[in-house]
Amino acid sequence: MSGLYDDSVGVEVSSDSFWEVGNYKRTVKRIDDGHRLCNDLMNCIHERARIEKVYAQQLTEWAKRWKQLVEKGPQYGTVERAWCAFMSEAEKVSELHLEVKGSLMNEDFEKIKNWQKEAFHKQMMGGFKETKEAEDGFRKAQKPWAKKLKEVEAAKKAYHAACKEEKLAISRETNSKADPALNPEQLKKLQDKVERSKQDVLKTKEKYEKSLKELDNATPQYMENMEQVFEQCQQFEEKRLRFFREVLLEVQKHLDLSNVASYKNIYRELEQNIKTADAVEDLRWFRANQGPGMSMNWPQFEEWSADLNRTLSRREKKKASDGVTLTGINQTGDQASQPNKHSSVSSYEKNQSYPTDWSDEESNNPFSSTDANGDTNPFDEDASPAMEVRVRALYDYEGQEQDELSFKAGDELTKMENEDEQGWCKGRLDNGQVGLYPANYVEPIQ
Repeated sequence: MSGLYDDSVGVEVSSDSFWEVGNYKRTVKRIDDGHRLCNDLMNCIHERARIEKVYAQQLTEWAKRWKQLVEKGPQYGTVERAWCAFMSEAEKVSELHLEVKGSLMNEDFEKIKNWQKEAFHKQMMGGFKETKEAEDGFRKAQKPWAKKLKEVEAAKKAYHAACKEEKLAISRETNSKADPALNPEQLKKLQDKVERSKQDVLKTKEKYEKSLKELDNATPQYMENMEQVFEQCQQFEEKRLRFFREVLLEVQKHLDLSNVASYKNIYRELEQNIKTADAVEDLRWFRANQGPGMSMNWPQFEEWSADLNRTLSRREKKKASDGVTLTGINQTGDQASQPNKHSSVSSYEKNQSYPTDWSDEESNNPFSSTDANGDTNPFDEDASPAMEVRVRALYDYEGQEQDELSFKAGDELTKMENEDEQGWCKGRLDNGQVGLYPANYVEPIQ
């Protein structure tokens, strides 16, 4: 038989077995799937690297924001330092996660990309060289057997058709014997038809059995050739599977920070910083710097002076207090060992510096156009003009003086002037009340 042979024509796949004609295509498709799986693994690692980067950025932003809030807030002493240790931990962990991101992209991602390029070779007409080689190998191995299988199917079909025709002829002959209207000639024709049908059955059966025997004889060689091509595909796939296992282990090492010495040190240091928090030490510091342990310029008898009758403005009080030196009371050890909290968080801290002269004639309204001596409004002197900004309270604050505002955490108000040198702002509540408040107790509304 000459001419090209198409193993996909005229043969129906009767089962899902690998040995059926055309079912080798699943093995061939696995090669293309291997290339796609390389892309999928690279995309997977790329997304994880992006997550590591975003997490590192969020840790840094969180640490920066809360470090400022804690430093400007009312917490003090060793507990403040322990609290801030969490922000230091976040900054260090952020750096480690950026290193993880770099390892995933610069090592693992690039390793897969290079292996894929070396393992799969694209063709000019599309597809991969490895896929075509496997397809051609299977087709060549299967072609002779598939041809004989096609002959078997044709012989089988002819044999079954002959059997069907024989049965029909016998049935017609039997029925004709009971029909008196048929003449002997017609009956003879039916009998001849039965005889020919039986001969056809014998011939087609013989051909069917012969073709089936030839197929059986060709099957061992067919299986050997198919096994050979399949084993080549198995070896190619084994390389990919082993490579994937190797890469996944590398990714695991890069993600597992628990085995990184610097990571362990971060939390060892964090634990030590937290354990150094000492409530007794902080209470001693607060007593010395904000409580009864503070120095005091106790009232003493003073001769009359014309300057004593002059009421000082808020700004003049501050300038006068800058030059005060308290004498007669020694600093305690606690005062010398603990640094002062730099941020102003209450009117108590705002008034830590005291003027040398004091008068009970000072007006309590800082918003009047002039004070008792006709001086100009202190806000006109101290505050530079600023745009009004809406802000939100971070903490509760209870005004300690008549010129101070009171609000709860979450309340919104309007900042009218920028922060002065003492850390105070002028603002207006929604009910129209105007006054002062600590600048670090609020944040701008975004």
